[in-house]
Amino acid sequence: MPRRLLSARELFEQQRERLELRWLTGQAGGDRAIEAGEQYSRRLSLVGYLNVIHPNTVQILGREELAWLDSLDARQRWETLQKIVGFRPLALLVTRDQGCPADLRDIATESNTPLWSSAQAGHELLSQLQYILARALAPRITLHGVFMEIYSIGVLITGESGLGKSELALELLNRGHRLVADDAPEFTQIAPDVLDGSCPELLQDLLEVRGLGIMNIRQMFGDTAVKRNKYLRLIVHLVRPGDSNDPEGLARLTGETAARPVLGLDVPVFDLSVAPGRNLAVLTEAAARLHILRAKGEDPAAAFLARHSALLDRSPP
Repeated sequence: MPRRLLSARELFEQQRERLELRWLTGQAGGDRAIEAGEQYSRRLSLVGYLNVIHPNTVQILGREELAWLDSLDARQRWETLQKIVGFRPLALLVTRDQGCPADLRDIATESNTPLWSSAQAGHELLSQLQYILARALAPRITLHGVFMEIYSIGVLITGESGLGKSELALELLNRGHRLVADDAPEFTQIAPDVLDGSCPELLQDLLEVRGLGIMNIRQMFGDTAVKRNKYLRLIVHLVRPGDSNDPEGLARLTGETAARPVLGLDVPVFDLSVAPGRNLAVLTEAAARLHILRAKGEDPAAAFLARHSALLDRSPP
């Protein structure tokens, strides 16, 4: 998997308008970057108010921080500023468009440390940057399949090439469900138990069906047929009839055959055999409905087994 880096320049350009950023000095350090996962290996805090003991990747300087610097004598102040830039932060950010001290600007210029200013308050910048950086550097993986929203949950349709994943997706679109991504959906772990799936920009709104080629789903079915992102909750895996044994015993009753680990999280999987006469669209919808029921605590298989056990208990010896 290729390394994912976020540079100071990329962060600035992406959030310039939203965070009302101005670049004061240190443009030569715009290529400074943090790598995905580095914050865990080095125990870095992604963003926070100025800290010279446990430095943040982005150091925010509000009124209190600037006032604290002003309270230091000349020697302590210069040593502190040297220590701050010596940690090589991704950027220093002055809040509320306060006047930037001349010595801070000078040392940022000398050390090529990006120094930004914003009209927003520190707490606003802190909350927004925490979300932005955590999202940008979260663990991410690309899987092969068609990712769709079915009955409000994210369902990834997987299987070997040529089994009809795209045809199944097209049938589901005709039944009112929505496409998130075809072929190479990207999944990001945005919370300990949440995988958010989205579509690469190159493949946005597109679905490839053998014999028909590439189709623009938004143009064909309208804006409501496409979803920007969705949480992954279920995998429907298409298999050839001879590639898997027919389920027996409890497996036949529960239907759900396994769980697939994705970025360390187990995602439930239903195996659907592709055979003549089987309506895969109906079966996929049923799998999604069954998963929703189980998430609510309703398990038909468990209820049946409980009835069966109760019946055996009542039977005479």
